[in-house]
Amino acid sequence: MAPSESTQPPPPLSTTDAEPAVPTESEPLLGRPGDAIQKPDAPMFLNLVLGTAWLSQLGALLLLVTTWSAVFLHKLGVLISPHPLLQSLGTFLLIQAILILQPTSTPAAKRTGQRIHASLHLLSFLSFISGIAVIETNKHVNHNEHLHSLHGYLGVITGTLLFAQYVFGICIWLVPGILGGEEKAKALWKYHRYGGYLLLVLVLATIGAAADTDYSKGVLKIEGWTFGLGIALVVVGVFPRVQLRKLGIDRSR
Repeated sequence: MAPSESTQPPPPLSTTDAEPAVPTESEPLLGRPGDAIQKPDAPMFLNLVLGTAWLSQLGALLLLVTTWSAVFLHKLGVLISPHPLLQSLGTFLLIQAILILQPTSTPAAKRTGQRIHASLHLLSFLSFISGIAVIETNKHVNHNEHLHSLHGYLGVITGTLLFAQYVFGICIWLVPGILGGEEKAKALWKYHRYGGYLLLVLVLATIGAAADTDYSKGVLKIEGWTFGLGIALVVVGVFPRVQLRKLGIDRSR
């Protein structure tokens, strides 16, 4: 007689066949969830090199060292040399401000990161403003045209938008009441983040345009490829670490 058919239920599916976990706030633009997120017990300063951030650090240092060495290896001018020194320093600090806050995830880490982020941006802003004051004084004293290059136009646009971004961030963080309350202000953080990444691109574009100015080429003898490489390294270091959920993007849908 033929054996009877088994009535036992089929074995459960292996856990390896389960659907992938729904992405969380830790999912970066490139990579897997958690690849660029600060661990709860990790020190804050490691955020500056976490994941692909070390590439950004190489790029930021290349831009800074290239500019400072070019300035100090050539004849210094009181009303011109401080401009590239201060603007490159401001850019370096701005990149650190982004990198330190990007991977934070816990409320405590976010609060600490926000304070450091704001402090670095304040130093960056003071550096930018000082550099702008120097070059504007130079143009006024020497009766030079104020806007005559792509670098100049980008500098004005970027500087104006940076100031607006700073004010927007301070309002969300410190005085949410003027934006309708804390909950409504929190909903605006993603727009502040979008603005920050856009402004990073504009700052880097302004630096790239600076390499093509008469002063950079004729006096400082800066090779354009060094700025291009530095900018590329910053971009490939920062943007893969972007946390999608912090931008309101859910790839699980």
